Amino acid sequence: MTLVEGPDARGGAQREGTGADAVGGLVPARVARPADTRALGRVMASAARRGLTVVARGGGTALDWGGLPRGLDLLVDTADLSWIEHIAGDLVVEVGAGTPVAELYDVLAAAGQRLSADPVRTGGTVGGMVATGVSGPRRLLTGALRDLVIGMTVVRADGVVARSGGRVVKNVAGYDLAKLHTGGLGTLGVIASVAFRLHPLPRALRVLTLPASSAEHADSLLKALRGCTATPAAVELDWPSASLRVALEGTPDGVGSRVAEIAAATGAEPEVADALPEGWGVLPAEGTLALVSVPPAESVRAAVRVHDLSGADVSGSARAGALYASFPPGAGAAEVAAVLDGVRSVPGWTMTLLRAEPHVHAAGVDLWGEVAGLPLMRAVKDSLDPGHRLAPGRFAGGI
Repeated sequence: MTLVEGPDARGGAQREGTGADAVGGLVPARVARPADTRALGRVMASAARRGLTVVARGGGTALDWGGLPRGLDLLVDTADLSWIEHIAGDLVVEVGAGTPVAELYDVLAAAGQRLSADPVRTGGTVGGMVATGVSGPRRLLTGALRDLVIGMTVVRADGVVARSGGRVVKNVAGYDLAKLHTGGLGTLGVIASVAFRLHPLPRALRVLTLPASSAEHADSLLKALRGCTATPAAVELDWPSASLRVALEGTPDGVGSRVAEIAAATGAEPEVADALPEGWGVLPAEGTLALVSVPPAESVRAAVRVHDLSGADVSGSARAGALYASFPPGAGAAEVAAVLDGVRSVPGWTMTLLRAEPHVHAAGVDLWGEVAGLPLMRAVKDSLDPGHRLAPGRFAGGI
């Protein structure tokens, strides 16, 4: 079976799918590797004519995130959509979806700039980072990943190439459309490229580690931090190790004075480092992984509850109320479901399984819980992918 007919078939490789291409246990009939955005459009248009279900793959590090796809006829490999156009003077970069995240960060760092989103996985691509939409620790200072996206080129389910936003930070045309695709798990279109706003690398960095003797102590430390004039780049809670890590960025003199202010406000003698710890922000690559969202003032209480219910390690942004719970590999489906129920029963708390092991899926555990605005989300899906062919079933409500 050929996916693109005639003279337009040039510009990308195609082959039969193998077990190594499986997503959620489904092996695609074909794998297409378009050479550029136009070729991707041709592949998607051909898939639309045939009514094929499509899943996009970047680095393959998040293919087990979200729900299991209901069908998979065609896997689109974005590896050749790899390029970087850095407009350093405007603090903007446009980058192909297949570009490795590590490569992008190296290029920006060489120019004294950065994309202020801490990667949560190793080995991923820019398209996968945006499609999963998860933000790392320094979201506290610069905003979530979706807030850094100023433009996006997406190929729709029918093969039409659509562009929203642009390369200018003040250009907001279509900005909300780009936000729809951020975190959409490829269910609304295939991301071809993304434009981000950037920040200069800070001249100085300090990471303070504040040990807490109890949950009450951790709460008091957070309260003291909220009362400081020092603005941290991140405030990470680790439980049950009962510690807070506070990242400060700025000038050497500025971060020095803020370290002193925090020490005085908390009454602690923090351990101070001048570099981020190894593995900063990177989530465990194995086992069932959950995102717990709570009011920031309830972060410690939520971390304690999740750990007490499951024994899972909990970490994340205490000031943003975004915590990640990592279940040990092989954790039983009934145990996971009980924890979900125990967290979701608290008013104002949500718990979403970002990644579930196969036996958890097989048991029918609800990954999403109650999702506000689900009817509107379904209406968006119906509009952008009326045939429900793009990664069907991977998002909330079976979208």
